[in-house]
This record gives sequence, structure tokens and C-alpha cells, in this order.
Amino acid sequence: MIVVAGEALIDLVPRSAADVRAGESGGGGAVGGAGGGAGGPLPSLPPLLPRPGGGPYNTAVALGRLGTPTAFCSRVSTDGFGAALLDGLRSARVDTSLVQRGPEPTTLAVASVGGDGSAGYGFYARGTADRLFELPPQLPPSVRALALGTCSLVLEPGASAYEALLRREADRGVFTLLDPNIRAGLIPDAGAYRARFAGWLPSLSLLKLSEEDARWLGGVPSGPAAVVLTRGSDGLSVRTRAGVEVSVPAAAVDVVDTIGAGDTVNAALLHRLGAFDALSEGALDALDAGRWRDILGFAARAAAVTCSRTGAEPPYEAEVA
Repeated sequence: MIVVAGEALIDLVPRSAADVRAGESGGGGAVGGAGGGAGGPLPSLPPLLPRPGGGPYNTAVALGRLGTPTAFCSRVSTDGFGAALLDGLRSARVDTSLVQRGPEPTTLAVASVGGDGSAGYGFYARGTADRLFELPPQLPPSVRALALGTCSLVLEPGASAYEALLRREADRGVFTLLDPNIRAGLIPDAGAYRARFAGWLPSLSLLKLSEEDARWLGGVPSGPAAVVLTRGSDGLSVRTRAGVEVSVPAAAVDVVDTIGAGDTVNAALLHRLGAFDALSEGALDALDAGRWRDILGFAARAAAVTCSRTGAEPPYEAEVA
């Protein structure tokens, strides 16, 4: 089993033209838009579609859809959004027994999509349930890997609990993946975060960075057994401690938006590494260029499927194969 730990939230995603047409024919469910009422229509507000999200949440759902036994470890609100988040995990066959619950509201992330499909976010996270995550007991012996990242390692007091989870499980030999997925607007002290990030590196087996993450951090660090770099339309690359360097192109696709694409890459990497029985640092060191080309190619195809759909909708394994 793979455990994914971190935030679950609701993305408020701009609706596509197809979504709008569906809503006009009875779909509904959007926030904003040109609704009437006493104040009259508000044409300047784009209609927003609530979607389950959060980098770790998306990674867990993607792993479940790919067929890898997965559990989610987080703290989720008891509100309606929290119930929907748990329903999404269960629909993907993700184990929710490690999920803590609380009455605080669910974090909201308002997404904006550029002309090239790239996504930016504004967060409403003050006093929300996922920030109050507490360190759980030691994970079950069946756990093969632990994946973390995004807001969960930034927002206190939960960030310290997730960091403690990372260090504890790494110290007992669990394979670890980190995707920092930098959201600069949530980081009050960039220097302190960079120093903290450097302190995580000895506990990591696999580090996944976007080009934007690497620039913000000041470069691609060394330390983990492998570092995978995503480069958007230019594809993916890996550099390993054993000296292997491989790049693959992005899979061709008509991009709707890139929401959840990096999270899908995380899941696809773990899923394919599991297929090669390579969820250990020693196994990563032994992978040759051909195996890495296979792993990165699978991740590129999976991310392309996600980019072809509105919001974070990762593929099932049959869609990638």
C-alpha cells in the first residue's frame, strides 16, 4: 500500500464552455456567474465549478484510479465539502481509515486558468480543518511508500506534524516522495522555507519538481536517489544518484487546463515504480535508462489525459495504456 499524506480541499475552477452549456440544460452547481437577484446580474464574475482538489488528494485519487492500493492520511472537515471529498476517495477505492475529521471548514482554492491552460490559485485557508492535522501512530507494516507535498508542508500547525511523519517513516526505511508544488503566496518567509526544504532532502527517496519550483528554490537539489523535473509542454526528465539522466517528450494533447497534472505525475511515477518493484532507494539506484524512459513515458501520458479535461480528473490505467 502507498500512503498519500496532505491536504484535501475544494478547487473552484472556471467552467469551460461545455460546462456552461451543460448547466444551461439543467446541470447547475456553479458559484458566481450572471445570476440575478436584488443586485442584478454580475457579468464580470466568472462561473466557478467546485471540484475536489489539493495536491495530495489528487495524487491519492490518481493512484486509486490506476489500480494501486492507496490510503489517504489527512484531516478533513465534517462539512458538506468534506463529505464530498471522502466520497471521491472512496469512489477511487482509496482507503480513508487514516483520515482525521474536524468541524472546521474545508480549505477553498480559487483557480484561474491562463490562455495556455496553466493554472494559478488563491487560497482561503485560515482556520480550516486540514491545518490541524496531528501526527498519527506508526503507519501499517504493509505501507511501501509515503508521498507528501504542497500546502500541507507550509501551513502550521499541521506542517510540523506532516514533517514529523516524513522523518519518522523515512527513518524506518519507507520509500518517500515529495512534491513541494510551491505556492509562493502561502509562504510568509521564503528563506526559512528554503532552509526547511533543504532539511527534508536526506529523508527523501524521490523528489518531483516542476521547473517553476526549481527556479523558486534556486535550482535542482541533490540528495534524493532520484529527482524528476517536469517541464510542461517540453516533457519530463530524471537525474539519479547513480548517474542516469533521461528525458522524454510530453504526450500530444489539446490542453483544457493543467489543474492536477503534476499530481497525476506523482501517482504515475509511484504506480509504475511499484510495477517494477522499485519502491526502495536501492531499487531506484539499479534502474537503467530504459526503465526510466518507460516510467517517465507512462507519467507523461497520464498527465496528458488529465490536461485534456477540466479540473483535476486523473485517468484510469486503461486510459493510459
